[in-house]
Amino acid sequence: MLDPVRAKFGLILVVVAAFAGGVFLASGMEWTSSLYASIFSQAAGAGSTQSLAELNESFISIAEAVTPAVVSIRVRQAAEIPRGGQIPDDVPEEFRRFFEQPRVGPEAGGTGFLIREDGYIVTNNHVVADAVEIQVVTMDRRQYRAELVGRDPMTDVAVIRVDGRGFPTVRLGDPRRTRVGEWVIAVGNPMGLDFTVTAGIVSAKDRSGLNLSARGADDGTRALAVESFIQTDAAINPGNSGGPLVNTRGEVIGINTAIASSTGYSQGYGFAIPMDLAERVADDLIRYGHWRRSILGVSITEVDPEAMEAFGLPSIAGAVVQGFSTPDTPTERAGLQQGDVIVTVDGEPVNRLNDLQRTVASRRPGEQVHLEVIRYGEQKALDVRLIDAGAPIATSPAPAPRVPVVRNGAPQENLGIEVAPLTPGEARQRGYSGTDGVVITGSSPGGALARRYGDPRGSRIISIDRQAVSDVADFERILRAKSAGSVASFLFERPGGQQIIVNVRIP
Repeated sequence: MLDPVRAKFGLILVVVAAFAGGVFLASGMEWTSSLYASIFSQAAGAGSTQSLAELNESFISIAEAVTPAVVSIRVRQAAEIPRGGQIPDDVPEEFRRFFEQPRVGPEAGGTGFLIREDGYIVTNNHVVADAVEIQVVTMDRRQYRAELVGRDPMTDVAVIRVDGRGFPTVRLGDPRRTRVGEWVIAVGNPMGLDFTVTAGIVSAKDRSGLNLSARGADDGTRALAVESFIQTDAAINPGNSGGPLVNTRGEVIGINTAIASSTGYSQGYGFAIPMDLAERVADDLIRYGHWRRSILGVSITEVDPEAMEAFGLPSIAGAVVQGFSTPDTPTERAGLQQGDVIVTVDGEPVNRLNDLQRTVASRRPGEQVHLEVIRYGEQKALDVRLIDAGAPIATSPAPAPRVPVVRNGAPQENLGIEVAPLTPGEARQRGYSGTDGVVITGSSPGGALARRYGDPRGSRIISIDRQAVSDVADFERILRAKSAGSVASFLFERPGGQQIIVNVRIP
């Protein structure tokens, strides 16, 4: 007779095998609609009825605990023209009132959830933007007129409030503890189906808002400043916007806000704003009426293989400092330099841009953060005070994909550019900060530099690999010393004075 531990382990293996078999059949034969039935029936046949019943009860308990704190939001937006159209110009003034009719704006809707017992509700900005009237309906069918407390278009977070006390509220969780593969529940009001509950898993974390081809669950395509979306396959459709994404502990870990779709309806991928960011924004909206956004005041780009080589990095991770938002920022005064690569903030690793942006956004303006940077292979530590700004950290476009280039021999030909000496008159005309260096006068769209930088014509080359380029002879000498396949780190100045570092692999 098997001992209880071995028997239980064997039962788990049977259930896992049944699950894997169901997934395989569902994906290979498109039996998605019967996937859960297949899994549950096979697992139940293996003797795990009790476990399935417990799982079932846990979902029921979560839905019952969260749904009472979820609300349906209906908004009336400002109308552009009277309902009856424009009044003819030849109608006498004393008769015009007979033609006038009330302006009726379009209606829209979404979801929200109560975070405080005194009626404060979190939702999406795009749900309540341009609203002249906001109505809230609770699960027990009570209706309230809501007032707008504050909204932030950059993060798509808004707070509204209804009068009253003792409202049920949600529990907020820490999305940083969330793991890919966890079960989650989405609650909302999709397509007029009030208080709908859908389930799925966390498909991915830290999805970049700048790189998503995402549509708002209600109002079409839009770009957001969020750099750490939670991706889920729980069904999210128009009307779900502003609703909670809940983990199996009954904690809200995100606000459902966007779907990846070519039709405007769910095609399997939804995105939620992490609750730690949303909570931070909501708190500022309640206190100050706007989000007090913390920034370093730098423009940054991702680390790629060329940057790793050019900056002497141990791995493809970090955020490259390209410049500063304004002259003499606290960050620059603290010693941060162009070309530094930020690798940690307060001990938290910066693997990608969204790691840096998320950590900075979680702090308040005026707070001091500890940065570890790598400056061309040398590690540095800096203490920097964050500043307040109404815009997110600036980012530069991602480098274009690389394609093979035939090596032609001359440095200018290899890079696909033409350069000429910079004259003092041209330097003044273009607004350069100096008169030395060379200017790019021509560029091939398929050239190595254009594929990394875009059209570089009119840009001044200040240095290569931190070696000053005073004239064309310097340009030729430095590049001829580079071997094919190595990386050259260019410091460019665009017309107007903006400087940027571009790392190019020599073909």
